[in-house]
Amino acid sequence: MYEERPARLAGAVVWRRDIGTGDARDPGTRPVLPDGCMDLIWADGRLLVAGPDTRAYVPRSPAAHYAGVRFAPGEAAGVLGVEASAVRDERVDLAELWGARVARRLADRVSGAADRAAALEDVVLRRAAEAPAPDPLLRAVVARLRAGLPVGTVADELGIGVRQLHRRSLAAFGYGPKTLARILRLQRALALVTAGVPAAEAAPRAGCVDQAHLAREMRALTGLTIGGYVAGLRSA
Repeated sequence: MYEERPARLAGAVVWRRDIGTGDARDPGTRPVLPDGCMDLIWADGRLLVAGPDTRAYVPRSPAAHYAGVRFAPGEAAGVLGVEASAVRDERVDLAELWGARVARRLADRVSGAADRAAALEDVVLRRAAEAPAPDPLLRAVVARLRAGLPVGTVADELGIGVRQLHRRSLAAFGYGPKTLARILRLQRALALVTAGVPAAEAAPRAGCVDQAHLAREMRALTGLTIGGYVAGLRSA
């Protein structure tokens, strides 16, 4: 079972997941596709940071119970105190970032809460209150890339060079703006397809040249096909 709701932190999502034992159709055993986000996750008593993915992630040994806070693209690095590029495609124990004593104390607090997702959200809110304010330029980058603007146009509109945009993107998003743009475009296409729009129509609406272009991007970023992904959702 999976549930999510908007967090009290702007742009973030609070989620929980309980995995059915031995159910191959359960969301916990399905690939997690790249979405430009980072998560702070409680998993059976451990606190983990899920870095930004450039490929589909499949848990090798899924936990039975999860709670998480998913940050909007570019918002996690300041709160968690780590550059996104340092944890790209990784699941890192929070102890490695905040120290074993702090991580253990927070994990115990979340584990003992009646609502673990809410308790984890409280941890994030306290941490965010002490962190630097989110960079409005990075939010503007995400908004423009999500709208489908080319990277060069985004840099020009924001008055910074492409190289500077790339450096700042690595720290905030974990990869350059072109990769983020590809991931956001794929997410747009998948949202359309899962809503029932045929892939041939969804591809150009999302910003791909055609359906073949979308298929190549899906393979490159996830290792899956559009049809296989949709079939997996339906079977669950």
